[in-house]
Amino acid sequence: MGIDIEAKENKELYERYKESALRKSLKSGARIEYFPQYKQYIMSACDEYEGFYGGAAGGGKTDYLVMEALTQAHIPNYRGIIFRKTYPELSEIEDKQYRYYKAAYPRAKYNQQRHVWTFPSGAKIYNGSMQHTKDRIKYQGRQFDFIGFDEVTHFTYDEYSYMYSRNRASGPGTKVYMRSTGNPGGIGHGWVKQYFVTAAKPGYTIIARMPIVFPDGSVKVYTRDRIFIPSSVFDNEKLLSNSPEYLASLYMLPEQDRKALMDGNWDIFSGQVFMEFRNNPDGYRSRQWTHVIEPFDVPESWNIYRGFDFGYAKPFSVGWYAMSPDGVMYRVRGLYGCQKGRDGRSVPNTGVKWDAGRIAREIALREREDRNLRGHNIIGIADPAIFDENGGESIAALMAREGVYFTKGDNKRLPGKMQCHYRLRFDGNGYSSFYVFNNDSNIDFLRTVPALVYDDTNLEDVDTDGEDHIYDDWRYVCMARPISYSPEEEMVYSEFDPLNLNQDLMRGGLNTWQM
Repeated sequence: MGIDIEAKENKELYERYKESALRKSLKSGARIEYFPQYKQYIMSACDEYEGFYGGAAGGGKTDYLVMEALTQAHIPNYRGIIFRKTYPELSEIEDKQYRYYKAAYPRAKYNQQRHVWTFPSGAKIYNGSMQHTKDRIKYQGRQFDFIGFDEVTHFTYDEYSYMYSRNRASGPGTKVYMRSTGNPGGIGHGWVKQYFVTAAKPGYTIIARMPIVFPDGSVKVYTRDRIFIPSSVFDNEKLLSNSPEYLASLYMLPEQDRKALMDGNWDIFSGQVFMEFRNNPDGYRSRQWTHVIEPFDVPESWNIYRGFDFGYAKPFSVGWYAMSPDGVMYRVRGLYGCQKGRDGRSVPNTGVKWDAGRIAREIALREREDRNLRGHNIIGIADPAIFDENGGESIAALMAREGVYFTKGDNKRLPGKMQCHYRLRFDGNGYSSFYVFNNDSNIDFLRTVPALVYDDTNLEDVDTDGEDHIYDDWRYVCMARPISYSPEEEMVYSEFDPLNLNQDLMRGGLNTWQM
């Protein structure tokens, strides 16, 4: 399963399809309001349960999604829905629907108040919003054959995944599936990147197997598959023909916007908090121009700081940081209390619901067994909230019973964020004051921290609706060992200091992947 996007035979098939459609149009005299570009055609041909189309601006993503929802409008019981984050953002969707849907079905009607199209067959396509996670319950008890998310990176995984439960056949003869479009950036950047973009090569099918145990004890294995088809402005010949200067407009954007929206780069994007973070495999051994490095044996004389952010329904996070005599911080390992899916990947922002005692025992086990922790002086730093005794014995006290101790961390958010920025800077030779060991225990650090975005209202702080738990444990430790910025130091990446704590930092093939 899957599709070779660049295969000659697929491109030839598309050209024959286009030629045939044009001939039919000329013969009938009908005007073609919509004709798919090559990548749109490829995405429409995919048969996987979930599909993500996009990655850069100008690829015709919204046009594709609007038309994909229409493909079953001839079936009377068909029900589809297209989501944007808020109802005002649906205006572009509605404009395209009026153009395409009325051309295809002149008798189709749109109810502006209910945000629903009704077609002559009786089929319906809804336009929905989910401004807040709690809004998902508006769709409880409803069912949709087709579910589409436009700009899916604006949604959390909780919001997206809830709609699995609403995706079922409304009657005979329909295809049940989900499709999404989007660009890098937004609160959902991290989970979309992990779930679709980096899970396999573009065009490859990822298969998840789910064994279901029935009441009689029998087991049946079901599968769900998904695929990613990338698109960019260069795939949209119609746009480049009508508005070739759009390329210049994209090129004029700031670097992070240009790389995300023009190149479809998922490692740097607008709104990214720690845009200076670099994961460069070429520097793993030299430790230059990268924050991710090969692990090494930590000298016994070095102190280890243990950062902790408690969570129950949401993940908890523990990070162990070795401090070298010259003040460089190394994240040696982590313990992240996040549920794992059938494919072994973390289920974004979903906790394992361990109590304080179990977390403490797991911490103690690692500190006994890990050679980079065993025998070291370990200093625990945690969110002051774990010392709260209003509800009875505090979390800190419960963990102390297991021999795991913490002191109150400094929870000032913006100074803590700036300390993280100061740690990430490179000197003129490409060396940093902060590194992450490249091991399995730090996978979720690399997944979540670079994907953090700014809050929409508190514009200098991290969006706390995102998966910020590992960032928090790191921030507590950075505040425990603060560093200052010296203007004489050569800086490579710049970052504005909103509190003026220091001076301005600005210086001048068909293939299948099975899980």
